[in-house]
Amino acid sequence: MDQPIRPNPLRWLLYAVGAGLPARHHTWVLHDVTTRTWQWRHLGRVTVQLAPIGVVLFLLIPGPVYVKALSVLAGALLGYFYGSAYMYESVEHRVAKAGYPVGHAAAVRAAADEGGRAQARERYERRWRD
Repeated sequence: MDQPIRPNPLRWLLYAVGAGLPARHHTWVLHDVTTRTWQWRHLGRVTVQLAPIGVVLFLLIPGPVYVKALSVLAGALLGYFYGSAYMYESVEHRVAKAGYPVGHAAAVRAAADEGGRAQARERYERRWRD
């Protein structure tokens, strides 16, 4: 497998809001959505998408500061809810844009997790079945 080449900060910001990356970064995209911390990385991308909207709404909503802050917080919670609900579909779409087949990221994660599941199964059998 090729060595992943991380995009520069500007390209990463564009990637976080949905833009595709050049071909030299495709291995990094697969790494980004299959590494052990892929869910946290996805929530980071969701934060990058929600932050500018939250700032603009905070500045435009009339009223006391607490009303503005709670309104933005409610919108952010809703955004995180949908970002989490469609996490798997979102990362599969990113992988497909990078040129991999749909379902490839899930297969890579499952293959990497198989060893951990086998060890957990063995510990369970040893503890509860012996």
